[in-house]
Amino acid sequence: MSMNMWSQNASLSGGTLSLAGISAAQLAKEFGTPTFFLDEGAYRARALAWHNGLQSEFGPQAGTIYYAAKSFICTAVAQWISEIGIGIDVCTGGELAVALAGGINPAKIEVHGNNKSVAEIDRAVSIGVKTIVMDSLFEIERVAAAARKHGVRQGVMLRLTPGIEAHTHEKISTAHEDVKFGFSIASGAAWQAVQAVAEHPELELRGVHCHIGSQIFGVEAHKIATDRLLAFMGKYRDSYGAQLPELDLGGGFGIAYIDGEVTVEPSDVLPAIGAAVRAACAKYSLDIPVISLEPGRNIVGPTMFTLYEVGTVKDVVLDGGTVRKYVSVDGGMSENARTALYDAEYTAVIAQRASAAPHVLARLVGKHCETGDIIIANIQLPSDIAPGDLIATPATGAYGRSMASNYNHVPRPPVVAVKDGKARVIVRRENEADLLALDVKE
Repeated sequence: MSMNMWSQNASLSGGTLSLAGISAAQLAKEFGTPTFFLDEGAYRARALAWHNGLQSEFGPQAGTIYYAAKSFICTAVAQWISEIGIGIDVCTGGELAVALAGGINPAKIEVHGNNKSVAEIDRAVSIGVKTIVMDSLFEIERVAAAARKHGVRQGVMLRLTPGIEAHTHEKISTAHEDVKFGFSIASGAAWQAVQAVAEHPELELRGVHCHIGSQIFGVEAHKIATDRLLAFMGKYRDSYGAQLPELDLGGGFGIAYIDGEVTVEPSDVLPAIGAAVRAACAKYSLDIPVISLEPGRNIVGPTMFTLYEVGTVKDVVLDGGTVRKYVSVDGGMSENARTALYDAEYTAVIAQRASAAPHVLARLVGKHCETGDIIIANIQLPSDIAPGDLIATPATGAYGRSMASNYNHVPRPPVVAVKDGKARVIVRRENEADLLALDVKE
């Protein structure tokens, strides 16, 4: 198996998977299964690579790398973010609370979301977050009201929809505008939003923002988005006699989940983004704005794997006589909903032993009462896989624990950070008391 999907401090030798010098068997013995194991050194290195890459490419016009909290956040990770010196984007009051609990400076916080509540907006303004990215005309009024209440001038950006389908790089089309996020440039909604903000002196329009998709490989979509957003900034300059100072191009940079995929590195895309920014600024006679990006999955995704224990194995005869081996583990869709939600693909290995047995068609499934409780729909696994084997699935850092549920009243797994031969729990495993804690007895 290629190690493309694994974090930099993971190794697979003689059938034994290890992380930062600790074997999977040792980790399972100490922390149980299922468990998310996070390579802390790799997380820090990836975040720092984005930060340093942005600084190198844009120099004094380098803005902030905002880590997308939605991919995975806890107070320990928030503390790492603070120590590394990058920022964070949050989209709910809960994510904001975790960021603050981890010690992140509000001046490094950007607030997203298509339906921020009045209370969420009020708190964000009251603590002095750097930027609120606004997503509707209603929100413009709500942020302005909060800014007046707290006697501040709030920095804001407008999330724009540039009319790009990121996976095919097609040009503008009605279907590509049919999303809940942002103000459409093509329809005129974006310009209407600019005019609405201009009516409120308590709002400081810092610039524009877009996020064109997820799991993007290559740079063509970002190039098109860059041109369209800078064209919009040129229109603003022509109309208002001043240039907006900031441009946030979002994230969406892809990672490897299966053999044959390669994780996007900052050095793969930043030079092309820099060239696109400079070309568009020359085209529209603009000064280069401060450029920010929002990688989330790309930072945390490759730095974590999930470790399971096999519970049962069952051979199922399919039409035509083909046999599929169903391998059931002690987790499932409650800690990895991505396969059920949008047919995400993963790979997996037996983590504690080598096997010379021939590989057979298999399906890795969970323990939930749901036919769609599938982790990997089709995978080749050794035919001697058996109850008690440990199975590791790489690249589960993004949207695994953050989307985890208590379906079937299964406690959510812990997150264990591993670094330099030491492992520590940063999110503990839930227990039955947690499951009962919210029930109200008359």
